[in-house]
Amino acid sequence: MRSTADHSQSYIPPMSALAREAGALLMQYFHQGLKIEYKGDADLVTAADRASETLIRERIRAQFPSHDVLGEEQGLSDSGSEYRWYVDPLDGTTNFAHGYPVFCVSIALEHRSADAADRVAGVVYDPTRDEMFTAEKGMGAQLNGKAIRVSKATQLKESLLATGFPSHKRHKNPNIHFYHQITLRTHGVRRAGSAALDLCNVASGRFDGFWEFNLNPWDTAAGVLIVEEAGGKVTRYDGSPFELNSRETLASNGLVHDALLHEFHEIFEGRVDDLPDARAYQR
Repeated sequence: MRSTADHSQSYIPPMSALAREAGALLMQYFHQGLKIEYKGDADLVTAADRASETLIRERIRAQFPSHDVLGEEQGLSDSGSEYRWYVDPLDGTTNFAHGYPVFCVSIALEHRSADAADRVAGVVYDPTRDEMFTAEKGMGAQLNGKAIRVSKATQLKESLLATGFPSHKRHKNPNIHFYHQITLRTHGVRRAGSAALDLCNVASGRFDGFWEFNLNPWDTAAGVLIVEEAGGKVTRYDGSPFELNSRETLASNGLVHDALLHEFHEIFEGRVDDLPDARAYQR
């Protein structure tokens, strides 16, 4: 085992193996069907979610016992280590619980020093398509071992974007206004239900951009690194540097980023098109 002070060797093989094992576990539950448990308003938590995180934590503890782990279900195990794992054992829980096959396992590793915290590796595994997205800091991004790059789209009107909405407190989320405006100015906006996969689809050129409000560090830690290593750009909505705790995520191929920032500025300033009146369709 490497020293905790040495990240010169690749973490991708053990991380990929771990994500693949967790993904196989999820698929067992997915094919069996499962009992949905409700936590709050339509925030679906499943036995598969908890089982996947338990498996991941056990494997990390066995291979890297001195490392800390921050996971969606069990929170932070903090011993003050310079290494921290960010684990989303099942991103796309609502999809999963309803039998919709768009979900993944997301795992990232961060190295923390006195003056910086850098994510050094990330993997996102889609078990329904057997797609493994990986990236290491400064080493590029891959899909199933083959290099991927962001798209070459330069015009917002030709771009396909993605976004997401929260599973609860949707009435307090302003994203419907952004969805409306960006839909009018692009080729289309998709809402698939997994932020980690949306980011990976930006990295692989399937989407030209993605945005979402109020994501958590485990949602974005791996996917943002994969986008950046694929040549993309990730910022907050005002163009300032992205941070894991910023709660604002705007990712793109870099070429349409300024145009997106302009549209976001216009929306925040209230310069928007009116939503259509549904009553007009009743006439």
